[in-house]
Amino acid sequence: MIPVALTIAGSDPSGGAGIQADLKTFHQFGVYGEAAITLLTVQNTTAVEHVECMPAELVAAQVRAVLADIRPGAAKTGALGSREVVEAVAALAAEFDFPLVVDPVLISKHGTPLAAAEAREAIATRLLPRAYLITPNLREAAVLSGLEVCDAAGMRRAAERLVEMGAKAVLVKGGHLEGSATDVLYADGRWHEFPAERISTVHTHGTGCTYSAAITAELARGTPLPEAVARAKAFITAAIRTNPGLGRGSGPVNHHAPVQRG
Repeated sequence: MIPVALTIAGSDPSGGAGIQADLKTFHQFGVYGEAAITLLTVQNTTAVEHVECMPAELVAAQVRAVLADIRPGAAKTGALGSREVVEAVAALAAEFDFPLVVDPVLISKHGTPLAAAEAREAIATRLLPRAYLITPNLREAAVLSGLEVCDAAGMRRAAERLVEMGAKAVLVKGGHLEGSATDVLYADGRWHEFPAERISTVHTHGTGCTYSAAITAELARGTPLPEAVARAKAFITAAIRTNPGLGRGSGPVNHHAPVQRG
């Protein structure tokens, strides 16, 4: 039977991020994708003009409908928008019998907030303890952990703090560090590092969504977490390197990049 993955996230009409990026990534990894929409955006590669959050009960109803019919092998969250939506998703996640990847999307690539202040607190206190894996970038790791995160040591301290706060595993992404774009995974008391070349390009729209979707797809296939992250890291690096150069701003990555398997 084909593996199934669910994304609970916002919509990007330009197709580079959000549920559009997630579904493209699921498909590229050979996984059947499902999606529950949390918010609508008006955006392209140059700006986010408007964000409209869905009612929490509507989001929950979408998820319940999926769970009752085509149950996923793994799920992920992206932009959730409001505290009510975060709490609704956290309540549902308490009953998940499959891994949940939490991509704590707080701010868009263009600097537009995608989670209210109360939503950020709810992510830290309600959703994070339900996460099999949380995948913050440096800024998100700092906001959620309350620690300064500006170097490799800070990434490790933040990962440990987020595990103390309830996450089972933490992947802190080092894409905004100087030098090598090295990510750090803390899982089951062990450290794993995933270095990659730093690619000079403005076309990085949707990298976080695509990366976490690739991990989710691999988890849905039954891949162990460190191996799932390694394959996803190779995919997102190739996707950035071979970006199609679309748009007048921060364009999308290449969701047709090859998936490497041993």
